[in-house]
Amino acid sequence: MSATTMWLLFFVVVALALLVAALTKTKFTTKKIAIIGVMAALSLVAYDFFRIPNVFGTGSSFHLGNTFTALTAMLLDGVSGGLAGAIGLSLADVMAGDPGYAITTFILKFIIGLVCGFFAHRVFKLNQIDPANKGRYLAAVIGSAFSGLLVNVFTDPFLGYFRNRYIFGQEASLASVVAKISSGVTLVNSLLSTVCAVVLYLALRPALRKANLLPEAEKSRD
Repeated sequence: MSATTMWLLFFVVVALALLVAALTKTKFTTKKIAIIGVMAALSLVAYDFFRIPNVFGTGSSFHLGNTFTALTAMLLDGVSGGLAGAIGLSLADVMAGDPGYAITTFILKFIIGLVCGFFAHRVFKLNQIDPANKGRYLAAVIGSAFSGLLVNVFTDPFLGYFRNRYIFGQEASLASVVAKISSGVTLVNSLLSTVCAVVLYLALRPALRKANLLPEAEKSRD
């Protein structure tokens, strides 16, 4: 697939993500946009400076970039978390000159954010739990963080297979082997990112709330 076609696909994916934001009626305040920007930057830094690249020659890496996708989704909402991770980590691929990877990266990180946000705010109702109820609160935080990251264990190798097969032109047998190895790498990344997201959420949420940086809807529930 030509570089031009890959860039076009990338912009289509971005447009679809913005459409999802519009359909879900996600509101973007100045504070929220600022937090998304900071988290996107932290995602890029966590990926570029805290990773082991190209594990077993598959193109997959051990990294902590997904931490901030889950964290943003729990602090704000799923779309915001998805955009933070998608922007930061696909930008890392673009800077490396890999628009083909950027396409699937954007999709995968956006999915992580949507799933984490759904479980945090719709299933566990994280913002309505009293932090004093430590057992329930911690379980909800862990479940929220791990939900999207667990989904990524399956979606990453699945989309990776189609990317390697149809964008990069790998043989089916090779693409299948790479996908299997990537699933193991992604599982390790997910476990590490879950731990980091949980620790950061427990530390940051009280501080952000005190600084009046969290959505008004959340503060009204506390």
